[in-house]
Amino acid sequence: MATGADRPSGREPGRVAGHAPLPRYRQAAVPAVLAHGFRPFFLLAGIWAPVALALSVATIRGWITLPTAFDPIAWHYHEMLFGFVAATVTGFLLTAIPNWTGRLPLQGGPLLALAGLWLAGRIAVAASALVGMWPAAVVDLAFLAAVAAVALREVVAGKNWRNLPVVSAVLLFLACNLLSHGAVAGLVDDGLARRAAIAVIIALITLIGGRIIPSFSRNWLVKRDPQALPASFGVVDRVSLAATALALAWWAATPVTATAAALAGLAAALNAVRLARWRGWRTRAEPLLWVLHVGYLWIPIGLALLAASFVVEGLSQTSAIHALTAGAMGTMTMAVMSRATLGHTGRELRAGPGLSAAYVLVTVAALTRLIASAWTDAYMPLVITSASAWIVAFALYLAVCGPMLARAQPPGAADQK
Repeated sequence: MATGADRPSGREPGRVAGHAPLPRYRQAAVPAVLAHGFRPFFLLAGIWAPVALALSVATIRGWITLPTAFDPIAWHYHEMLFGFVAATVTGFLLTAIPNWTGRLPLQGGPLLALAGLWLAGRIAVAASALVGMWPAAVVDLAFLAAVAAVALREVVAGKNWRNLPVVSAVLLFLACNLLSHGAVAGLVDDGLARRAAIAVIIALITLIGGRIIPSFSRNWLVKRDPQALPASFGVVDRVSLAATALALAWWAATPVTATAAALAGLAAALNAVRLARWRGWRTRAEPLLWVLHVGYLWIPIGLALLAASFVVEGLSQTSAIHALTAGAMGTMTMAVMSRATLGHTGRELRAGPGLSAAYVLVTVAALTRLIASAWTDAYMPLVITSASAWIVAFALYLAVCGPMLARAQPPGAADQK
């Protein structure tokens, strides 16, 4: 992930296009896990993804009861979106921003405080029936508010106006979290809160994915076979981004309308064309790359299922939602976190058997969860299979990447682009 990262003390930093060299900072001055934003947040995301899902299954099945004001399904959605996904997005942003702006990354005490806010939010939401719904909401909302403030400060200070839409996405995600708490209080529809949050993250994936997937694929292919490289950003990408944003916004606001179905179908087709232009089949020999293409593939699949749910009897939007969440979000977050961890801790950009198995398992988890939504006779066995595959996938991610995130990078190691 070419976003800038940890550098050994005294190493000459690289340059960012249009900016002065990245500032030096001493890696030894803080614990390794607090040396850069991706480290604590990719570690927390990797831990929370399986733990939150295991707790969700246990609460939904009635095996345990959490002291939360959220019902089991609402807590599941909230913690996967505003716990797991929020941690991943934060890790990405805190790693990308110094490369965008040429400014120092968040480190040490401030980074620890931000991670502490995330953890406080998880505890407050889980115990919201004890501490009070609105006090818990304030604690939970404080995290994304702080992330947005940090990102905005850095973008403005670095005059990096091109990335203001990313800050806007964080603010929208914060608003969606507020809606989710309002839904628990009975003030808004809980479906609106969930759809809006999903829409924001999928829109962000189409934006960021459109930058990194063709770029990484091109860098890898040009060293092996420079023929038929991924298409450059152009009209197809612009139209696809606009159509996807419109379709998602319309679906979030009015999910059961013919217009929402038509817009989703159009966005699905455009994203499929966009993905094909990146020539993902040519990267099949490298799991670190094909998993990005597979992750993005879930977006046109999810949008197509949204459109189809209007015309196919018995097909609910639940299948589409899990294609966009377990499929697109789950796969893309694991792909980005693992690649960033390898590259920014000076390791070779190769997945290896552990991460390759994790990519397969997270795909199996998404597929079986999607099938479970349609095959009601086998619903619970498929849900348990999906949850088990998800938990093992992230356990493998933690086994491979956890030590890299928690420890200093090897002497002499440098970022891999």
